[in-house]
Amino acid sequence: MLRNYLKIAFRTLWKNRTHTLINIVGLSVAFGTCVLIFLTATFELSYDKFHTNSDRIFRLYFLSSNRDGSPDRSSSMPYPIAPALKAEFPEIEGATRWFNRTAGIRRNNQTYNKNVRVADADFLQLFTFPLRKGNPKTAMNSLSDIVISESMAKDIFGAQDPIGQSLQLRVDDNWQTFNVTAVASDVPKNSSLDFDALIRSENAGDYAENKGRWDHSNHDVYVKLKPGTDPQTLQRRSQALMNKYFATDIKQRQEQGFPKNEQGFQRSLMFQPLLNVHFDTETTHGLGISRTYVFTLLLVGLFVLAIACINFINLTIAQSLSRAREVGVRKSLGAQRAQLFGQIWGETLLLCFIAFIIGLGLAYSALPTFNRMFQSQLTITDFLQPTVLAVTSLGFLLITLIAGGYPSWYVTRFNAVEVLKGTLKLSRPGLLRNSLIITQFTIACLLIVCTVIVRQQITYLQQKPMGLDKEQVVSIPVGNELNGVEALRVLRNRLSNQPTIVAISGSGVNIGAGLDGTSNRMMYGFTYGKRDVTCDWLRIDTHYLKTMGIRLLQGRDFSSSFSTDSSTSILITQSMAKQLGEANPVGKFIKPDQKQFQIVGVVADFNLYSLHQEAKPITLQMQTNDPIRYILVRVSPQNLTGAMDIIKTAWKTVAPKQEFIGSFLDENTERWYKREQRLATIFSTAAGIAIVLSCMGLFAIALLTIQQRTKEIGVRKVLGASVVSIVGLLSKDFLKLVMAAIIIASPVAWYVMDKWLADFAYKIDIEWWVFAAAGSVSVAIALLTVSFQSVKAALMNPVKSLRSE
Repeated sequence: MLRNYLKIAFRTLWKNRTHTLINIVGLSVAFGTCVLIFLTATFELSYDKFHTNSDRIFRLYFLSSNRDGSPDRSSSMPYPIAPALKAEFPEIEGATRWFNRTAGIRRNNQTYNKNVRVADADFLQLFTFPLRKGNPKTAMNSLSDIVISESMAKDIFGAQDPIGQSLQLRVDDNWQTFNVTAVASDVPKNSSLDFDALIRSENAGDYAENKGRWDHSNHDVYVKLKPGTDPQTLQRRSQALMNKYFATDIKQRQEQGFPKNEQGFQRSLMFQPLLNVHFDTETTHGLGISRTYVFTLLLVGLFVLAIACINFINLTIAQSLSRAREVGVRKSLGAQRAQLFGQIWGETLLLCFIAFIIGLGLAYSALPTFNRMFQSQLTITDFLQPTVLAVTSLGFLLITLIAGGYPSWYVTRFNAVEVLKGTLKLSRPGLLRNSLIITQFTIACLLIVCTVIVRQQITYLQQKPMGLDKEQVVSIPVGNELNGVEALRVLRNRLSNQPTIVAISGSGVNIGAGLDGTSNRMMYGFTYGKRDVTCDWLRIDTHYLKTMGIRLLQGRDFSSSFSTDSSTSILITQSMAKQLGEANPVGKFIKPDQKQFQIVGVVADFNLYSLHQEAKPITLQMQTNDPIRYILVRVSPQNLTGAMDIIKTAWKTVAPKQEFIGSFLDENTERWYKREQRLATIFSTAAGIAIVLSCMGLFAIALLTIQQRTKEIGVRKVLGASVVSIVGLLSKDFLKLVMAAIIIASPVAWYVMDKWLADFAYKIDIEWWVFAAAGSVSVAIALLTVSFQSVKAALMNPVKSLRSE
């Protein structure tokens, strides 16, 4: 019996091969797309879950309020807070500081640039980073201990046993010797914390100077609570610690009229669950990923799958008349309704299984392209995980039940007597079919509008004036094994006679996301008179304004002729002058960190960081104790490739053992918005798939509808109807559905995109023509799809359709 059912199923699928092909193509594309999207979303949602007791680990951040009442969050902590928490709160099992840093490593005259993170001795006991060699309880006991990863051990030591071996690290511009005490497994890809090596936090260059200061913050702090501890209760109790150690700051905020935060205090210490850190885009300086992005991925996958399922349901119901006689005969021969349901649903299962296998093949073949387009790191092993296989199997069964269940029930409810007498009357396409078609095109219109608006915003961000000239400027990361000031001096000498070089300077902060993958930021908050002042603190060198194309508005630029420029002189931006309340600030003094600085010039405002956040006032300074991390070279526009080659050659003489990873600033700034680029690619790809699948479904429905109205068309032609009137008659019903979809999609798209744009300090206005354009495209595509069959039917000889009458 089963073999007979399979044979009938294959015959039925082959008999209706056009519709079978449409269903298989639609479902296979949908299955393949959903598998890739589901794997990506699963990977993002799995971040940090591999840690044992991850639910008891928290990251600290400060919560206060800005003057307008909006929350101000910062995860940067002072040195004394970790030991104070351990001493004053017995509920805390362990605490560790965490510094995201890189360092130069040297062994046998060979240098390496690695992610050498700085942490406390508790780190390996708080987090689950298994050691291949060594003891996690003693691996970081000494200040000269270093824990390295497996990959780093292979890079530096090869097949040798690294335990007990020595390495030199460049710390605070000096080479220091460290002994390898442990080798850790490589950090999983889904970890918020990554490292090639770990050393003690006491090795940080400013530790000795600031270890007792509560007003100097520069690192994150993680704590692990004892079992049974309520984090909310501990969070409330920590307010006493805030009042004790931050009394001066709290008093100043009260005097300056700052509103209280959400907790009802001027400043609070908050406990953020470790599993939320990856999804924090505010306190991670944009390095996190929004949960909205992950859920958008899942939603897009469901949209594509829904369109494919709608096609299947509509086509199966539309074909029901052709199967009515078969159902009638089977019922008259004694077949039960449950048996008929099982047979017809079995055909659905077979078709879906074929589409699923093809979809998996498409997903596997598209994996490299998908990883490249969406900066993912998926592999086939990610799919072979038991949880993923179980969810995929359940999802497949659910889809076949939904897509095949209703059509099977619909067909099996036909009355056998009416079918065999030929008196069965099927109602005209009703609410269900129309609703499904509207849903399809609503999704397609929504994705089209989102694609256009996201791309508009990206273009706006890339083209908005930043207050500096980012074109024709090469940024060169100095690295950790070089002294930035010395490297800048040598490179200047090497390039001084090159006509293609316009200007050279240095900076502590890169503009955009460079190829070194690092970012840093220093900010100061202080009072000026009775004003609360916050600014970015930027280390630069002479000729910075010329190199970056920044306008000088008042006073003078830095010059090597003034000895004070490298110690106590500063430049400020317009917004900084406004924040100080000074119309002519040149000659005035500020005291941000127990040291007095004199303002010698005012420059135009410029954006130092991405346009996701509003630009902060900037103070530019040349203190020699702050490092130069990037060398900036402006080149003439005539021969950019030649100029880059000249810079590369000169850099080889400055750092012969270091790889050149210089890049143009305009490329760097584009990388700021790679997350938005990825979202735009997702929307545009999904919109393309949605439109194609919707049109395939509409084409099939139009074909079946016209076949059922063949005699009506013949009669109308005999009575004198023109081709245009027949095409209009057949197309208008479908176009009404598309117009309804546009009306539904437009307000939804506006709401979604308005919420998305709210995350940007600088954003576009949503224009009406975007919705009109998306609607016009949808109508045009639908009209072309339906018209192809409509024109064909209208041109048919009416004698053929009426001959049987």
